[in-house]
Amino acid sequence: MQFHHHKYVSSDPRIEEASGTGINRPETLPDVMDVLIVGSGPAGMIAAAQLAKFPNITTRIVEKRSGRLEIGQADGIQARSVETFQAFGFAERITTEAYRITEMAFWAPDADNPAHITRSSVAPDDPTGEISEFPHLIVNQARVLDYFAEFARNAPARVTPDHGLEFVGLAIHDGEDYPVEVTLRHTAGDKEGEERTVKARYVIGCDGAHSRVRESIGRKHIGAVSNHAWGVMDVLANTDFPDIRTKCAIQSSTGGSILHIPREGGHLFRMYVDLGEVARDDNHQVRQTTLETTIAKANQILHPYTVEVKHCAWYTVYEVGHRVTDKFDDVPPGEEGTRTPRVFITGDACHTHSAKAGQGMNVSMQDGWNIAWKLGHVLSGTAPESLLDTYSSERQVVAQNLIDFDREWSSLMAKPAEEFDDPQELADFYVKTAEFPAGFMTEYQTSMITGTTDHQNLATGFPVGKRFKSERVMRVCDGNDVHLGHHATADGRWRIYAFADHARPGEDSRLSAWADWLLDSPDSPVVKYTPEGSDLDSLFDVKVIYQQPHGEIEFGPKIPAIFVPKVGPFQLTDYEKVYAIDPEVNIFETRGIDRNGAVVVVRPDHYVSQVLSLSDVDELATFFDGALHRRSR
Repeated sequence: MQFHHHKYVSSDPRIEEASGTGINRPETLPDVMDVLIVGSGPAGMIAAAQLAKFPNITTRIVEKRSGRLEIGQADGIQARSVETFQAFGFAERITTEAYRITEMAFWAPDADNPAHITRSSVAPDDPTGEISEFPHLIVNQARVLDYFAEFARNAPARVTPDHGLEFVGLAIHDGEDYPVEVTLRHTAGDKEGEERTVKARYVIGCDGAHSRVRESIGRKHIGAVSNHAWGVMDVLANTDFPDIRTKCAIQSSTGGSILHIPREGGHLFRMYVDLGEVARDDNHQVRQTTLETTIAKANQILHPYTVEVKHCAWYTVYEVGHRVTDKFDDVPPGEEGTRTPRVFITGDACHTHSAKAGQGMNVSMQDGWNIAWKLGHVLSGTAPESLLDTYSSERQVVAQNLIDFDREWSSLMAKPAEEFDDPQELADFYVKTAEFPAGFMTEYQTSMITGTTDHQNLATGFPVGKRFKSERVMRVCDGNDVHLGHHATADGRWRIYAFADHARPGEDSRLSAWADWLLDSPDSPVVKYTPEGSDLDSLFDVKVIYQQPHGEIEFGPKIPAIFVPKVGPFQLTDYEKVYAIDPEVNIFETRGIDRNGAVVVVRPDHYVSQVLSLSDVDELATFFDGALHRRSR
């Protein structure tokens, strides 16, 4: 974490100085704004947190609840989400209060006594140990929202939710400066029931599976309910079941299945209890199943073990459904490029599925981050409006992949034990597909912000379109062993990682020529697109990784200036952009970096956009000419 470059900071450095729209921010919702976010769930709060880093943008977030969420329905946090938390500065803190999943136990009917269940196998959560340096966690959704709210509140724009306001409808008036007219209704306080209208340049709908924002733009949920129901309970209980503090998939011979998930705090746990097939004419009557019935069903499945519930914190019944919205913005299919999208939907508003794969909150957060940084760039004049077209095209594919995976996983969970040809089928599927539930299968296709794979051989461990997979390196200035990707915060900047050829600082090399071009050439994206009067690294965070150990790299004037920018009002040197290999885990070997060097370009949401050689300066320039917009001087 870097601070003090603007002035000495003796208080919490996470609280940034207010600037722009964050100075004297109105407590009440204004009549006009740049971005209106509807709903303060995971997608809404991460979007608010990201946009709070853009102080020249007026962002407001409305929530129909009268205050913060206290009990969240989602609790599974995949490793990709913890990577995201690292970018927002709270991965370490939330990890300490969460339950960490390291393995999953599989229980099946005992072959000698099918009326009893027995442990059939235990699978590690990360079978290869190479998926991520971050863990798989279980923690209350409300705490995730708290941390994003803290980040947004402490960021320069000082974004906080406006509680007690629900979305009623909207109308789009093309040609106006604030074309989206939104009707809101007060849900609490002296004005309860009263309506008012506000205007925005853009609206992000994060208002759940029954989204009114989705309905207002004519989008349709496509899919169906699978006629299978599950009772879900968060409980405190006494039990003789030996794996009560281990994640479990439990299959009985006659009673159905349980997905068991320990919760944070050491005592609470969640059970998804199989309530069986639902008749097509049930008309949702299964949702009236009582907690007592679900507890009895759980005991039937767990036999010969028992569970005695002492307290239930939360309980619901749901029918598995798999739906994806036909499009994630308000531009009709086939009309992309003819007008700018103004309304976007995220999370459950555009994809719904079972909760058992633990994907809902995680995928929703990536939706929110994706659209938020893009709106930040467009509204700041950094990128053209066409950037916004990439949101729906990118995230709809991810949502469909999620639905396909969850349909298979939830079907296996509901499958009667006697129908499996191989008792290990469920465990084998869990191990084989580990990368998907960890959040690492997303792979964006070629677009204005994702290049081709023509030069992928130069850095095989950083696949274009997939998230930047961090690795340990040595920071030259202080010899600290650090993760390269952990320095990439959610600040809206692009990252450019230059992997050096064999030369050392001061020697003529492909790296030194590339660095000089990036600093001085009129074709360089740094020269073209860095806002006038701002720090050299205000839009592009450029780092170098040398092939030698840090003891062989001298930090000094021989290092190219692009890697040692002057920052802040005092123009202090940034020492944290120069790295060397960690001999124990040489990044050039573990990430397949060509020894003649390579350039890896990473988007603000940490997905790899380009892999190029150090000689491909024209391609680098062309790429950013398509992705960015030259600001007026």
